[in-house]
Amino acid sequence: MADFKEIDRFKRFLKVEKGLSSNSIFSYTYDLKKFNAFLEDSNKNIMSASQDDIKKFLSFEKTKRNNSSRTLARSLAAIRQFYNYVSITLEVPNPTEKIETPQIRKSLPDFLSTEEIDRLFNSISDDDPFELRDKTMFELLYSCGMRISEAIEIKIMDIDYDSRFIKLSGKGNKERIVPIGLQAVKMIKLYVKKSRGEILGKRESEFLFISKKGSKLNRKSVWRLLKGYVDRTNIKKNITPHTLRHSFATHLIENGADLRSVQELLGHMDISTTQVYTHLAKKKLQEFHSQFHPKG
Repeated sequence: MADFKEIDRFKRFLKVEKGLSSNSIFSYTYDLKKFNAFLEDSNKNIMSASQDDIKKFLSFEKTKRNNSSRTLARSLAAIRQFYNYVSITLEVPNPTEKIETPQIRKSLPDFLSTEEIDRLFNSISDDDPFELRDKTMFELLYSCGMRISEAIEIKIMDIDYDSRFIKLSGKGNKERIVPIGLQAVKMIKLYVKKSRGEILGKRESEFLFISKKGSKLNRKSVWRLLKGYVDRTNIKKNITPHTLRHSFATHLIENGADLRSVQELLGHMDISTTQVYTHLAKKKLQEFHSQFHPKG
């Protein structure tokens, strides 16, 4: 069918031109195929759908399937991207142009205060080779704002100690260069000197962070390890490796960093993704005002 051929072409476009990950591509095509199945019940297909058809689909997903505004917005985003692609390649009108995105109430990500960051890091030993490895990784997550998926892919050759920069492979295999703080550089050098060789033994690895088996660490292991260290403290927040990234961005905004610079450091494609951190900073200011102003 022509519609599935166009969806397949769109998938190739997302992979080759946009450089999206396989998970993102799957998400896009899942929503598109769901929309196409809805259209087929009315003897239509995705290549002949109108604005009214899209609105009916979203209404069906909301009322019959009880999907949230967030899910509806994701489905519409996939449909919109598809028709953006089709309208350019086939020079046809885009039926999504005048359809408004469902309003989503943004949930603010949890983050740690600087005092909580210190408490967490002080609970991890520099003397144990595995704990020093973990502490170094958490330092990089917080000091550089990197994703855990980026941290576990770091190779020894990706670190420039003299210029204090590190090369990361981000979403969709997009590379970016980020600065490393002095404390992070100090931790990496200490870990490489004291612990990494001891963990590796006679084995070899190009990755910076390695497991006791000599392979690179995986995301699940890092989540589990971090939870164990948090349990040593009395911090009651739901902390994941991504919380350290949120803390990095929040503390930059709180200390006066401009939004564009934070966007660049985080590797966000869209500035709107970064804007959530301004809400966190405003919330902090409101709490400060309420606590200390005589009429707060």
